[in-house]
Amino acid sequence: MSSILIIDDEKAIRKTLGEILSYEGYKMEEASDGEEGLKKFKDKEYDVVLCDIKMPKMDGIEFLEKAKEINPDIPIIMISGHGTIETAVEAVKKGAYDYISKPPDLNRLLITIRNATDKTSLVAETKVLKRRVAKTQEMVGASAGILKIKETIEKVAPTDARILVTGENGVGKELVARWVHEKSNRVTAPLIEVNCAAIPSELIESELFGHEKGSFTSALKQRIGKFEQANGGTLFLDEIGDMSLSAQAKVLRALQEGKITRVGGDKDISVDVRVIAATNKDLLKEVEEKNFRLDLYHRLSVIIIHVPSLNERNDDIPLLVDKFLSDICSDYGTSKKAIDDDAIKALQKHNWTGNIRELRNVVERLIILSGKIINKNDVENYVLPQK
Repeated sequence: MSSILIIDDEKAIRKTLGEILSYEGYKMEEASDGEEGLKKFKDKEYDVVLCDIKMPKMDGIEFLEKAKEINPDIPIIMISGHGTIETAVEAVKKGAYDYISKPPDLNRLLITIRNATDKTSLVAETKVLKRRVAKTQEMVGASAGILKIKETIEKVAPTDARILVTGENGVGKELVARWVHEKSNRVTAPLIEVNCAAIPSELIESELFGHEKGSFTSALKQRIGKFEQANGGTLFLDEIGDMSLSAQAKVLRALQEGKITRVGGDKDISVDVRVIAATNKDLLKEVEEKNFRLDLYHRLSVIIIHVPSLNERNDDIPLLVDKFLSDICSDYGTSKKAIDDDAIKALQKHNWTGNIRELRNVVERLIILSGKIINKNDVENYVLPQK
């Protein structure tokens, strides 16, 4: 149900508009002047605002200017019985969605409100889609470990140095790779991602290097591999510690010579690719156990970036929670929920075995199950292990 705020100093107008719009299925709230309206506008997110122009304390034009500074996306329809063309033009120039004279034509008013609510929905959907397709999410945090990572990225991103990103599952290794690519000279070329742990060992070589038609039973047509797809750009090899030894040998050759050969082919194909690898394993230990090639390790680890676990950077939890509250509530199309200090402290004491990924899931759970303000009891009931 769309919510509408009516701001008008005439009680009869507010009552009439309220009855009409309530009958049409809208949820109504009222304010008797611009000051009261602005206070409500700050406290709650409405789908549409109907605002009179001539009012005591704060007129409609002043309200419009201040409301647009708070949230420029909410449509504000100006209504007035004393308006002129000049007033209407001024209101639209300052960001009004539309201008309607009193007494309003009912059909025009309802159509304008319906169009305005549609616009609000489209704006919200667009924000969600933009965030989902955005090249790089924000790297949130001000702890020493995160500041060091940001500083390292600024230094190494413009180069073609290969990077090995280490850290536990869920700490954000992929985000580091995306930031390196975004700040590199290859940003206009593709960033291609491969999760080495998710691809069966018998298919990893075809995935990376491609294959020729007929090279094996299911090779019904030629396939271009990830190295070729990333040509000119960046190839992110996630969980490289799970890659088979035979695939490691071919990756080593690609790094050494800048050439690959498709499975079933005999032609060398030159590739210009910057490789960023990531792992949650101790690769030197894997080398000792004969699971990983030492020469490949040295090729990959020109620069090593270690991403600390969330338990090692729990000072960043308030910033991360605030970011997740904004993003998730926006995705749900609801007003951002608040969280009190005791709840934040309780979250900081939690053992985050799943790191950032777990924290985001927890914040989403709290948004769904908690009241308007997330408190310590909510954390104890929905997050902490039940005794």
